[in-house]
Amino acid sequence: MDKMKQALGLTGNDRMEVMIDIKDRFLSGTLDLATARTLLKEKIGTCTPDEFAYGEQQLKGSYTDEEITHRMDDLLELFDGILIRANNEYPEHHPLTVYLNEINAMDSLLIEMEAMLQAPHFILNPWLGVYDSLTTWRTHLARKQNQLYPVLERYGFDRPTKIMWTFDDAVRDAISESKQLLESGQESEFLAKQADVIDIIRDLNNKEKEVLLPTAWKLLQDSDFITMSRGDHEIGFAFITPPPFYEGRPDAESKNLGEASANADHVTTQHNHVNSNSNASTGYDGSSQLGGTGNPTALLQELAQLVGKYGINGSPEQTHDLAVGSLTIEQIKLIFKFLPVDITFVDEHDLVRFYNDTKHRIFPRSSNIIGRVVQNCHPKKSLPLVQEIIDSFKEGKQDYAEMWINKPDLFIHIEYIAVRNEQGQFKGILEMVQDCTHIRSLSGSRKELIWEGSDSAYHAVEHIDYKNIRKEDSPTSTAEQGTVQESAPQSTVYENDLGLTGDTKLFPLFDVIPGLKDHMIHIHPNYKMLNSPLAKLMKHKATLSMVAERGEMPLDTLIQAILAFKHKNQ
Repeated sequence: MDKMKQALGLTGNDRMEVMIDIKDRFLSGTLDLATARTLLKEKIGTCTPDEFAYGEQQLKGSYTDEEITHRMDDLLELFDGILIRANNEYPEHHPLTVYLNEINAMDSLLIEMEAMLQAPHFILNPWLGVYDSLTTWRTHLARKQNQLYPVLERYGFDRPTKIMWTFDDAVRDAISESKQLLESGQESEFLAKQADVIDIIRDLNNKEKEVLLPTAWKLLQDSDFITMSRGDHEIGFAFITPPPFYEGRPDAESKNLGEASANADHVTTQHNHVNSNSNASTGYDGSSQLGGTGNPTALLQELAQLVGKYGINGSPEQTHDLAVGSLTIEQIKLIFKFLPVDITFVDEHDLVRFYNDTKHRIFPRSSNIIGRVVQNCHPKKSLPLVQEIIDSFKEGKQDYAEMWINKPDLFIHIEYIAVRNEQGQFKGILEMVQDCTHIRSLSGSRKELIWEGSDSAYHAVEHIDYKNIRKEDSPTSTAEQGTVQESAPQSTVYENDLGLTGDTKLFPLFDVIPGLKDHMIHIHPNYKMLNSPLAKLMKHKATLSMVAERGEMPLDTLIQAILAFKHKNQ
């Protein structure tokens, strides 16, 4: 008996076989919509969300995921008036409550968008505000993909990763495309697209509320949700204030799930030590990369247990031979934690085994991914590429692959390395992801120690003689180098009569302070991009805090530089 059916309490229920048969005949064209709906009403009467989900899962042997995705609206129409809408009340701070709160907030935003579409005139700024909010929705989607889906898979329900992920991507792409139209000034094209954007988001929200969340509520154990809550805080939240951790229900009963329960308990135990620090970063290309998420502590604890098993002193002070040097377990943990790159390890069985919980994390990570089949960590459109890398490494055809994401103000480098033992046997894949944006922005040379966050004017730039630097030491031109020393504020502190703060938008200042835009390159060479076409993408969102970070200088230093220029040219 399959794990999902047992967990949902559908054992001995012949209604499910009847329902699946009718759905199958409808999808194959043997039954038309009216006939199939009549048979469903006669044979099963009504259908709960978890029964619908189970029936969807069981069709996977007959139809491809693409076919089911394409026909999902037809299936929902077939069950109109038959599928019972769930009215579950989830506990306070429960992960499903959090999902529902986010969905309700999104629904309110969609109503606001509909009202804005009825306005007689297009007004840019309100739409920019709406899309700043919509962009955060990817966090909601990332949490589903990295938190909820993996747990459902352990109970035999893997269709969300293959079908609902497709819907997730469609929503993400629709938001991204609309935002690009808005920021590039294509007003008519943008407005024409908004009705579809609203419909596709609302449709996915309904699928979550009516099928996904109720099924998860009935299928998963309370211990699963407790663990999930910790991972949720690692990824972050959309629209809402981060809730407290969910601590469980006193009246929760453990389901007798046999193997499924044992597997879930194992994973839950493994995840108890997850770092609860919030991190709302998401994949910049809208998709997860090869690998996944996890908890290095659990892996290292298992290593320590193995060491103890063979009679080796497992005290915190005990060092362990690592072929080149020796380290304590604590030192190993700290090294992984402070590495400035994301590392994920997938073993020879395609299972995610490890990731380093670093503050430099780029893509979403949560402990629920540990033990997950790596193919399930990706949307359908990415799978061919992922599988090609895996197959090429396993077959010994390749040992290395690299990719990169190059966007305005962002450059992410991704490396995949085949891990083999001394005998040449394939043991897994190491993925390394690094944000190289800062590295690619560097020019010239820095030969003096300048501490991050230093109060010295213009950070390191103040200490470099751009006029006399040797040509062979720098790839930049004299024009790019500017006259930093000439414009640097010395001992004078200028009154902040404009009330400049970190939230002040940069581009409106160009109208207030004539010549400031051209002068920015003299404040820092990185600001040369303000005179490039890429500046259009920054026009409505670049704050002084963002600009200071781009120039690698304290905010106060940037503000003083702007005020100094204003004072000089009054």
